[in-house]
Amino acid sequence: MKPAAAVAAAWLALVLAGCHAVGPDYHLSPAPTPVAWHAEGPWRPGDPKDAIPKGEWWTVFRSAQLDGLEKQVVAANQDLVSAAARVQQARALASVAISNFYPQVGAAPSGQRFRLSGNRPSLGAPVLGPITENEWDLPFVLSYEPDLFGRTRRSVEAANTSYQAATADFENVKLVLTAETAADFFTLGEVDAEIAILDDSVASFEKALALIQNRHDGGVASGLDLAQEQSLLDATRTQATLERQLRASYEHALAVLCGAPAPDFRVAPASLQQYLPDIPVGVPSGVLERRPDIAREERLMASANAEIGVAKSAYYPSISLLATGGLEAAGIGNLLTLPSSLWAVGATIAQTVFSGGRVRAGVDFSKAGYQDAVAQYRQTALVAFQEVEDGLSGLQVYANAGKSQDTAVADSQRALNIAMDRYTGGLVTYLDVVTAQQSLLSNQRENAQIRGGQLVTSVMLVKALGGGWDASSLAAIRMTPDLKTAFRP
Repeated sequence: MKPAAAVAAAWLALVLAGCHAVGPDYHLSPAPTPVAWHAEGPWRPGDPKDAIPKGEWWTVFRSAQLDGLEKQVVAANQDLVSAAARVQQARALASVAISNFYPQVGAAPSGQRFRLSGNRPSLGAPVLGPITENEWDLPFVLSYEPDLFGRTRRSVEAANTSYQAATADFENVKLVLTAETAADFFTLGEVDAEIAILDDSVASFEKALALIQNRHDGGVASGLDLAQEQSLLDATRTQATLERQLRASYEHALAVLCGAPAPDFRVAPASLQQYLPDIPVGVPSGVLERRPDIAREERLMASANAEIGVAKSAYYPSISLLATGGLEAAGIGNLLTLPSSLWAVGATIAQTVFSGGRVRAGVDFSKAGYQDAVAQYRQTALVAFQEVEDGLSGLQVYANAGKSQDTAVADSQRALNIAMDRYTGGLVTYLDVVTAQQSLLSNQRENAQIRGGQLVTSVMLVKALGGGWDASSLAAIRMTPDLKTAFRP
């Protein structure tokens, strides 16, 4: 047992010596962050007690129909299922990296019956003819490579940060899909509002056409008046038909998002009179903590930093400890006896002396990968600030436009009433009435588009702010060594 004790003591000394991992320790690279948002209202700074709901952020819009669609997306969207599978892959890879902390134990039982040739070479010793024998082996092998220079620790660090990045990516995919669902839903509401406006206009134009037809039959109105109203009616019917096709396209897009076949999927007509939430924005630096895509890039940056240490560990020797033991006998009957036992212990030190620059190239590759990750992180942060600013300025523009467009619709309605009164009084031609009808229809449709744009922009702002997600949730996403894991196959 003395050799075994010596090896165990050497193993313990090597483990204790391996207290520092090679390569740079990770430090967060700063991203360019604005001091404040440039756009003004309608928004307010976020209060710590008043935040976007975590998880089901879409509930801020208070739409039961939207809530139902979002639940279908979370439950059945295939892109989200794929992202969840990638998280499980990253978790498994982290477990693979951790396995290098533990000794590897294997067994390879074998049994064979063999015959040696009677004409075998004997190096001068007499050969007594062919020999037939049995051989039974029950060997066990234990190998262990102590993490003297931190290669395993850096590998585990890289794998865990990749695992966290995959989790953040899952959250980002979920945020993108749910935001797209909400945007499509509100756009569908806008299209439904325009269809209703067009249908009402068709009904109104049909009544006007009947009036002109009666006046024409009575010799009061000209054929030109009749043709102008008929042309406007036909064009409006065409627009209504095209809007219904556009509605079908959005409905089919929602079907794909919800993981349902388009032919079997239906969305009831949605009202554009939705609740417009008051979104707490907060300070710009908070976006760095609330955006899952930024968190993903930051974790990939940490993983790339750890890979530098893995690459640098190739400069240092690797030490492997090996122990074998087992039983060997010519007959299975005496295999489990003490004279059949065998064992061996030893250690191997391997050091690359000359690699033609391969090790240095590997380190340079890892350093360049880290610089790439830093750039991707900063670029993602810049895009995030752009998206938030776009949302803020968009809401401001839509709020002002909505007020003026409400006035424009009222003015157009009043102009149409005046034009119709003046026409029936014989003061103007019917062209003035048709022009007023077209103006009212155009302003009504534009008003619906502004209302829909407000809701979609609100969705995009919530998405740009991270949908209530918080990067601190990633801290618990990691694999760590434990005894239970050590004894798994």
